[in-house]
Amino acid sequence: MSTTTVYFVRHAEADNSVADDRNRPLTEKGRADCALVTEYLRDKNIEIVLSSPYRRAADTISDFARSVNIPIETVEDFREFKLCEVWLDDFMAISERQWADFTYRLPDGECLRDVQVRNVAALSDALKRYEGKNIVIGTHGTALAVTINYFDSSFGFDDFMAMVYTRPWIVRMEFISSAGASGASCAGIEKISLY
Repeated sequence: MSTTTVYFVRHAEADNSVADDRNRPLTEKGRADCALVTEYLRDKNIEIVLSSPYRRAADTISDFARSVNIPIETVEDFREFKLCEVWLDDFMAISERQWADFTYRLPDGECLRDVQVRNVAALSDALKRYEGKNIVIGTHGTALAVTINYFDSSFGFDDFMAMVYTRPWIVRMEFISSAGASGASCAGIEKISLY
């Protein structure tokens, strides 16, 4: 039996004036807050650093990765969800509807079930490849929220709303693998405030 510990790092404050989701940078405050992430992770014996391919997620953990001389491995399926092709001002109303129905999607967008399946599959792959290691994953609000929901179905829209403006944010998950078992089971979830 082995334990794999995953630290999901929800990215720091991003510059929402940049509509390009993949290349949206952190704000000045977001860049400064990356030091909180580095400080928290410093003594966690991290061995692997993974990230969404989106700039804000990788940038949030890059200071830490440099400080321990571990390269960041980009995993495409850890990316944030695609709501639709255009920028929407009423994100919260649409988000509430999506949390009520995980299959609801806008044209050209993903539903929360798609995002959950994609992110959990990427996590399962990481747990197999890096079994027994301490892992950091740079991620996003919705991607992280639906991952938590997969392992704890009581985590819903109200919990998502409570963390929407908490950036950066860390969630520590423990996974146990048993010899001969297929996959790892989640043995605990801890939500960590850096403030």
